[in-house]
Amino acid sequence: MAARLAALVAYLDQYLRIKEVPDETNAVNGLQVANGGRVGHLLAAVDASQAVIDHAVRLAGELGAPPCILVHHGLFWDGNQPVVDRRYRRLSALLTHDVALYSSHIPLDVHPEVGNNVLLARELGLEEPTPFDTYKGISMGCQGRLPGGVSRESLVDRLNGLLSTDARLIPGGPSVVDRVAIITGGAGSRIRAAREAGIDTFITGEGAHHTYFDAMELGVNTIYAGHYATEQLGVKALAAHVAPRFDLGWSFFDHPTGL
Repeated sequence: MAARLAALVAYLDQYLRIKEVPDETNAVNGLQVANGGRVGHLLAAVDASQAVIDHAVRLAGELGAPPCILVHHGLFWDGNQPVVDRRYRRLSALLTHDVALYSSHIPLDVHPEVGNNVLLARELGLEEPTPFDTYKGISMGCQGRLPGGVSRESLVDRLNGLLSTDARLIPGGPSVVDRVAIITGGAGSRIRAAREAGIDTFITGEGAHHTYFDAMELGVNTIYAGHYATEQLGVKALAAHVAPRFDLGWSFFDHPTGL
């Protein structure tokens, strides 16, 4: 089976509120690379790397129809640059093999159903997760109580098992976790926002060196569970949501960075 790319993009744009949700300057959300108009498969991935593009090309050959790649981190983070070197190689492979690419960054992070933040909150069992922070005027992150008197070390173990990661704990807060907040990706700068929201344990992907002292001196347990690892849930959920609506199969290309 194949679906019309235009119909797929229209649905994704509406479902993710692509035109309404603000983002970083170079985070181009929506369709980044078009194809001839038909899609035979959805390939979810965290990053629009050469590895995922090469895998999509292989899939196109195996399936006899081009896939559409759904990613969280798209192609154009370095801005308006010449199409040379690795940018040329990526775009050339996509265009030559008729592979489309769709990206959703902050719109996917904050989505109430398939968003990275709410999915991780649900997987960890946070009670009634709600936003606790803001980003450019919109609600961001999830916070809630973690029932059962879980130790911070047990929470790290839970994250490691759930995300296949090697989470690192900065033990700035209480030894028993109560109120947990989550912003997936690179949100180490939001430790103070977590403290001001009454959070004792903050989970994100990564942070700068100085955030160790932020966590210790502000009294917040901070867990860095990996940028890649914390942002793999959303693209999987998005593909699983969209694929049956267009009678498409989907798969996930796992390419962990360890960061």
